[in-house]
Amino acid sequence: MKTSPDGWNLAPASSLWTTARDGAVRLRMEEAGPTSEPPVTTIEMFKDSVQHFGKRSAMAVKREGRWETTTYLQYYEQCRAAAKSFLKLGLERDHGVGILGFNSPEWFIADVGAIMAGGLAVGIYITSSAEACQYVAKNCEANILVVEDHDQLLKILQIEDQLPHLKAVVQYRGVLQIRRPNLFAWKEFMQLGTDISDSKLDEIIRSQKANKCCTMVYTSGTTGEPKGVLLSHDNVTWMAKTFGKHYGLRENEVMLSYLPLNHVGGQLYDIWLSMCIGGTIYFANPGALKGSLVQILKEVRPTLFFGVPRVWEKIQEVAQTITSYNSMNDCGKALPGCRTRIHMPDKEGIGEICSWGRNIFMGYLNMEEETTDVLDEDGWVHSGDLGRFDQDGFLFVTGRIKELVITSGGENIPPVPIENAVKKELPIISNAMLVGDWRKFLSMLLTLKCTVDPVTEEPQDILTTEAVHFCQQLGSGATRVSEVVRTKDPIIYDAIQKAMKRVNLKALSNAQKVQKWTILEKDFSVAGGELGKCAGGHVTFRKLSACWRQEVESITWTSSPI
Repeated sequence: MKTSPDGWNLAPASSLWTTARDGAVRLRMEEAGPTSEPPVTTIEMFKDSVQHFGKRSAMAVKREGRWETTTYLQYYEQCRAAAKSFLKLGLERDHGVGILGFNSPEWFIADVGAIMAGGLAVGIYITSSAEACQYVAKNCEANILVVEDHDQLLKILQIEDQLPHLKAVVQYRGVLQIRRPNLFAWKEFMQLGTDISDSKLDEIIRSQKANKCCTMVYTSGTTGEPKGVLLSHDNVTWMAKTFGKHYGLRENEVMLSYLPLNHVGGQLYDIWLSMCIGGTIYFANPGALKGSLVQILKEVRPTLFFGVPRVWEKIQEVAQTITSYNSMNDCGKALPGCRTRIHMPDKEGIGEICSWGRNIFMGYLNMEEETTDVLDEDGWVHSGDLGRFDQDGFLFVTGRIKELVITSGGENIPPVPIENAVKKELPIISNAMLVGDWRKFLSMLLTLKCTVDPVTEEPQDILTTEAVHFCQQLGSGATRVSEVVRTKDPIIYDAIQKAMKRVNLKALSNAQKVQKWTILEKDFSVAGGELGKCAGGHVTFRKLSACWRQEVESITWTSSPI
């Protein structure tokens, strides 16, 4: 394994992981192949893109009905201006710049500008509460917070007295409704650093090392406190270059930014991959994931489109196509240089999915125990996911280790394949959750597909178009969840019963058959506390809370004969 030959911009490091903001790691490099690529910092990659694509459109955003474009050279100069302003406001080395808002050119400029200035870019989810914002900002010791509008600003004003490292707040959209020291509108902010010299900024850029942190992504916190995931320059640049090369991407690619930028997927695709290949990124409007995505796709006509599983499911629902839910568990093959192995496989080849490569994160900020729980001594990440390879080398995710249902008879049952089988049989079902820990048999909680409030993201009583269509095909006139549940709609309930029987016929053993089921009156949601945010949409809690356990005990179940 190579260490640090002359000419490579690396800091001395002997360990594969670190929990310090200013720490460095030994890169997982090999003598030949994709992992032998010379490491570069994000700004070095940006400068290279400017040299090759300077006059090409880097970004496009629609404002007042017209598309406004920014070239790569303009983009780079705006990032330098933002970096100087961050320095003027007192951004310290390796301290956070929190960004709270929907995707926009300003989001990108704040992110890259923060890295240029020697800080750490930290995205914050737009629906985060004031308390959640406070946790992230305090944890990364943010010196500056960049917010989208007045509503997001109000969250910060509620908790600013609990942020000892905070020096300034910048609002990048809308008119400032409050005037006070250290609060700036975007145009004001971009002018603050005009007296910071180019030489000072260039010195900071030159001092950056590819094996040190440039950005942080926070986990959802569904299983404890959110963890700050440290990502190095090399994590970002190597993945962007490898992805681009593997798929043969070129500078004429048109891309769409719509996924949350506080997630690594959104950042890597929108900011770094587009920059690496010289593509043009178009920004969707804030309602993209709430119904307007199809319209923007028609208008922009991207040549590349990145979607998480839930997005593809939504597209499937709109298109009324027939697609196997099991195929959504086909993860494809690893990128060149990214290794994947199955740890301790059983007789069916199912075991824990582990990964190794230059894509692997540096560690969790200030959480040594949590870091070593995930990273073994050889640098392999133990994902906690169960999976297997097929004969062609494609990876399938079959569940989570901690999700295993252990019945009172001692049977270990992976719930995800059974849940997916039910959802495949019943396109009216939104969520299926297997219940069976320390019970004599398996039961299942079902929720119906319903509309979601675009602001609160809370599930509504109205069935989706697809669910109504399903009901109509069977001869039911139900249009609301309450209609189905309150009347125990005999047509719908009979269809579910028959579907359960079909699923049970394919069960590997009697212990894996669903014997009882019920439909809940409301779908799972983040607001309701049943789900947690993740890059792919939502994750169901497998461990039921005390109140949920009581509710499960009181449910009147419907039998499903073996």
